Parts: sequence; C-alpha cells; structure tokens
Amino acid sequence: MTSGDEDYVYDEATGEWLSPGEAAQKAGPAGVEVRDSVGNLLADGDSVALIKDLTVKGANQTLKRGTVIKAIRLTGDAQEIDCRHPGIKGLVLRAEFVRKV
Repeated sequence: MTSGDEDYVYDEATGEWLSPGEAAQKAGPAGVEVRDSVGNLLADGDSVALIKDLTVKGANQTLKRGTVIKAIRLTGDAQEIDCRHPGIKGLVLRAEFVRKV
C-alpha cells in the first residue's frame, strides 16, 4: 500500500497497515533487552569476557575463560549474541556465558 511518498507495511500480527516509522519501532532487536550473566544490559559494539571454558562445535577449538570478545552484535534474540573471533566464523554465544567488560 502506498500513500504519497511513503510505503506502508502490513503487520501480520495485528492485521494493520503501519507507516515505516511505526514498523521500525515494532521490529528489530531494539525492543529486546539482552543481559549478560550478572544482569548488565548489552548493546551492539560492547566487549564481553567469557565466564567459563566453551567448546566450539565444528571448530575443534575451546575458548578459555576470560577470553575477551570485542564488538558484539545483538541478534534480536534475548539469549544470543553474534560475535567474531580469529579462526571461528559465525560465532554465536549465549548471553548467560559472558559478562560485560
């Protein structure tokens, strides 16, 4: 649906047409609060440290306790964060195993 210059988005959950501004407020990881193991609120770009040794499936590698992961990204899921580590592609960590640095 279009009105003037704006494209409206159909929200299947409510059955309503929303303006782009309203749709952006309802969607995305902005509405999800991701908290680390001690309850600190995490945001995109934060650095976190592991609180226990984690075996990475498919990489035959173990990330040791205290390893710092820089520049995390939120996935929209309250329990998962996306991050990068040398030698491991597509690393997703559970928020319960990290703490904010």
